[in-house]
Amino acid sequence: MVELKTFGKWSTTGIKVNDPGLIDFISLKPVFVPRTGARYAKNKFYKSKISIVERLINKLMIAGHKGKKHKISSSTLSGKAMQSYKLVKEALSIIEGQTKKNPIEILVRAVEKAAPREEIVSIEYGGARYPKAVECAPQRRIDVALRYMVQGAYSKSFNSKRKFSETLAEEITNASNSSSASNAIARKLELERQADTSR
Repeated sequence: MVELKTFGKWSTTGIKVNDPGLIDFISLKPVFVPRTGARYAKNKFYKSKISIVERLINKLMIAGHKGKKHKISSSTLSGKAMQSYKLVKEALSIIEGQTKKNPIEILVRAVEKAAPREEIVSIEYGGARYPKAVECAPQRRIDVALRYMVQGAYSKSFNSKRKFSETLAEEITNASNSSSASNAIARKLELERQADTSR
């Protein structure tokens, strides 16, 4: 039987999720084309069953909010699935060329290390607002980590000669090494530091 590989190039067999809180939420199910067409939209927990590579592609199409403003919806963030598909494939190829390792495994390590464990919510008590530290749900941890990675890669490539696939590959590699050069790692450390002071 022929083994199914992501993009027809990279195998997901043998890759393990080390973070016990994320084991059930990072799917490494082998898929040839990571594109389900939003079948998970009816059930908010179904997206944990789709491939982590597809979740990255979906995040590329809509990078999410930053400072209560939505990111610019143009160029790489145009919502075109095929464009995002090609960018992720190119970024994974760059990671493989630089690290000589399976880029899917590098992506999984990056998500594990960039996923924040705590965040801050604002509670109102007696007419005043206070920040309060809360634990981050596993599915949200992955969503936030992917969002920060994509936003960091986008900000580095915006108004720059560097290609988005290059900055995305750099962001994922830095996050997998827990380097503060990664936007996702820097934001995670900042969030957890704020949560620590608000406890």
